[in-house]
Amino acid sequence: MPDVMTPLWLLGLVGLVAYAVGSIPFGVVIARLMGLGNLRDIGSGNIGATNVMRTGNKLAGGLTFLLDAAKGGIAALIAWWALGPDAAQVAALAAFMGHLYPVYLGFRGGKGVATFIGVTLALAWPVGLATCAAWLVTFKLSRYSSLSALVACGFSSIFAALLGYMSLVALLVVMKLLVFYTHRENIRRLLARTEPRFKKKQR
Repeated sequence: MPDVMTPLWLLGLVGLVAYAVGSIPFGVVIARLMGLGNLRDIGSGNIGATNVMRTGNKLAGGLTFLLDAAKGGIAALIAWWALGPDAAQVAALAAFMGHLYPVYLGFRGGKGVATFIGVTLALAWPVGLATCAAWLVTFKLSRYSSLSALVACGFSSIFAALLGYMSLVALLVVMKLLVFYTHRENIRRLLARTEPRFKKKQR
């Protein structure tokens, strides 16, 4: 963790604002705007990009991923610019928690992968790029979105340590444990070999 230089009351305020931003359910908003229906009634019922993609609308899925990533990344960057790295980490975690447990949806949110990637890119872009690469390689090999997320987030703190971002390791460990928790049903299905894969494009 970085040295705490910002007053605690101000860090608390940063956390509240970032949590409110992170709570914005972009998947739900985009699905409604594009006439895709209620995400709670589609696929896994999750509000994240993977479930939006299951509607068959790739544009909607892509926009959901970008906006879910951006809300975490922008919150972290603004906090860093305004107050410093301690506030940036507080904002990153708070926005991430907002996505997982959004106040606007009765604290039933997404699984956090896009927001995780967004804050990682914002706080340490080399670590973020390595995390994205791990996701892509795993997905290419397995076609499992959930496994790709678990591998990428799982290795993120190792990437941070190897690339010299030691102050980021503790935050990434906390966040990846939460990602593993939100993917607990996926993990059970992966172990039982019943987890659905994304099909390869037919040429």
